[in-house]
Amino acid sequence: MTQATENKRFFENLTGAGKAIAVLTSGGDAQGMNAAVRAVVRMGIYVGAKVYFIHEGYQGMVDGGDNIKEATWESVSSMLQVGGTVIGSARCKDFRGREGRLKAAYNLVQHGITNLCVIGGDGSLTGANLFREEWSGLLAELVDQGLIDNEAVERYSALHIVGMVGSIDNDFCGTDMTIGTDSALHRIIEVVDAIMTTAQSHQRTFVLEVMGRHCGYLALVSALACGADWVLIPEMPPEDGWEEKMCEKLSATRSRGSRLNIIIVAEGALDRHGKPITSSLVKDLVVRSLGFDTRVTILGHVQRGGTPSAFDRILASRMGVEAVMALLETTANTPAYVVSLCGNQSVRLPLMECVQMTQEVQKAMDEKRFEEAVKLRGRSFENNLKTYKLLAHRKPESELPVSNFNVAVLNVGAPAAGMNAAVRSAVRVGISEGHKMFAVNDGFEGFSKGQLREIKWADVGGWTGQGGSLLGTKRTLPAKHLDKIAEQISKNNINALLVIGGFEAIECLLQLFDARARFEEFCIPMCMLPATISNNVPGTDLSIGADTALNAIVETCDRIKQSASGTKRRVFIIETMGGYCGYLASVGGLAAGADAAYIYEEPFDIRDLQSNVEHLTDKMKTSIQRGLVLRNENSNDNYTTDFIYQLYSEEGRGVFDCRKNVLGHMQQGGAPSPFDRNFGTKIAAKAMQWITKKLGETYRQGRVFANTEDSVCLLGMRRRALVFQPVVQLKDETDFIHRIPKEQWWLKLRPLMKILAKYKTSFDVSDSGQLEHVLRKRPKDLDASTI
Repeated sequence: MTQATENKRFFENLTGAGKAIAVLTSGGDAQGMNAAVRAVVRMGIYVGAKVYFIHEGYQGMVDGGDNIKEATWESVSSMLQVGGTVIGSARCKDFRGREGRLKAAYNLVQHGITNLCVIGGDGSLTGANLFREEWSGLLAELVDQGLIDNEAVERYSALHIVGMVGSIDNDFCGTDMTIGTDSALHRIIEVVDAIMTTAQSHQRTFVLEVMGRHCGYLALVSALACGADWVLIPEMPPEDGWEEKMCEKLSATRSRGSRLNIIIVAEGALDRHGKPITSSLVKDLVVRSLGFDTRVTILGHVQRGGTPSAFDRILASRMGVEAVMALLETTANTPAYVVSLCGNQSVRLPLMECVQMTQEVQKAMDEKRFEEAVKLRGRSFENNLKTYKLLAHRKPESELPVSNFNVAVLNVGAPAAGMNAAVRSAVRVGISEGHKMFAVNDGFEGFSKGQLREIKWADVGGWTGQGGSLLGTKRTLPAKHLDKIAEQISKNNINALLVIGGFEAIECLLQLFDARARFEEFCIPMCMLPATISNNVPGTDLSIGADTALNAIVETCDRIKQSASGTKRRVFIIETMGGYCGYLASVGGLAAGADAAYIYEEPFDIRDLQSNVEHLTDKMKTSIQRGLVLRNENSNDNYTTDFIYQLYSEEGRGVFDCRKNVLGHMQQGGAPSPFDRNFGTKIAAKAMQWITKKLGETYRQGRVFANTEDSVCLLGMRRRALVFQPVVQLKDETDFIHRIPKEQWWLKLRPLMKILAKYKTSFDVSDSGQLEHVLRKRPKDLDASTI
């Protein structure tokens, strides 16, 4: 399909000509709001609509005047990486009264605005829906007062609203994540990692208080991500007598050689009788009962600040574009929508259904129906809580089941941040299931040399925040060492394997499966967890390590672009890793605000390069000062990074100059992001439970014998579900020559990047979503969720 045909199809489907859209941020600020504002403005202008900023939230709408200004394409440049909200946010008492809403309606009519995009929490969105319901009555009142005429009433007869949830608490039902939550987790984990080093030095206990007056998501997920000893959240108050149990846990941890304790408290934590549990109360308890040197750190508004994470930029950009499309497709009979994230898809849900479900959670907590409150939070929250309890609280030896099974864990391929969190989780869950766990050093090469040892609960303490692979990892495939590996399996009586790695891990398991006919030692359950920054493993939408690499790319691109501030017009050519997979270049480009991203999956030629240069040249002649172009390392054999740099330098001469950067292995390094820590932790726990189940099914006559296809599986994330898939069945989905899946979900995000960079292209509409009903029965294999 030609570019012209794509343009024609797009504009036939969606046009905003003659429409006016206003965007506002309301309530508390959250990182990523600016990315959402930018997306709304650019998508609105792209489809031919007029777009307006409403400064200072609903207060600006009530006050009118200079608070309502028309936005331009350039007015949202350089705001993608800025935290908070540049158009301001305020809590408005005036808007709660009808008189204030009457003023707001008059101000919107004066600018011809009948489409409203509201970014805020459930209170802000509820207010917007009330405003929409009262709209016709407000217009009639304005006519009675002589402020507008009947023609204006007819022209602006309906107000359409679409909401996006901006809240660091992730307390809104209907979406997997709200804008700002991931960035807030980044701030918390940065502080926890820093505190852990000083706590170890002085053998201290630290009590950290995080935000979450009515929702414990931040506390729970940060506890899971850092391996905290204890966590207190409002949805699940501790049982009576928790003080003694907590002190026993802290004391036991110290007795096993740990030099620190971390306790995380949500600001809204309560006990079973509704009494607040404060950070100072917890500190006093620890000092009084154990005599430990204890400090309190209250993070406060640090959690709201800073640069938005890659995840929040992508989430907000997708939601912003989707919000505009929803506004343009709405009719007078369409209910108010909220744009939500379901797995890896943007969906539209009825706003008030989501608000009512959110209010049900608080009602359940008020009525002390805590188990129900946890379920109402959704599968992700429930799964996080179960996993935390499984990993944080070690059962006494006398209570552990005795399985007499030995399970080996190893890493394969290149290192990826989050591998260590997965190993820790696997070891601790395996021990809790009664298995003896073995750690293999240096992948299958180390396995063949007998480099394996038993690994205990305490051995993996503090592993969640460590980057790289503490077990060591190599790309060596087992084919050349099958006899030696079989010998080691027999010698150490290994009954199951957990392999954590990238594309090489798939190849390894396929080779071991094929070798079962010759070596009975390989007739054991095997499970693979995808872990690679390239995100090129078939059978899963996401891999451990990819999120950390994306954040590294985005942070570097921010710094590189900032280096050009105050200089003449400049374009940066950035090379990313990924092999033949363009995930990092494409999604990193969307998060960093790139003008183009060259990848193998989308072939390009010299005409495309020339078109991109001309496009950038046109932009540079306006007020745009900086350009960013990403190139995947194997996107084309001939159009190398050097070639593209030289082409841009020559063709842009006199308009802009060029610089190039090869990011290299810095994309593999660093501490894992909160997402990768939790993703690795949760899928490893689920994998070990699957292994336990398979060992029980295949244990016959004193031995384990598993030779079916479904005994060698990859555990991958498909949309919202964690699914076990036989690796043999993934062969047809895989391009083994280029080491990528034949179908990749993120390719549908590429038009989004092009639209926001002012290219004409087509863009598919989203799926409509369904509000998750917690009482709905779910297939057992799919009882998992996103992070």
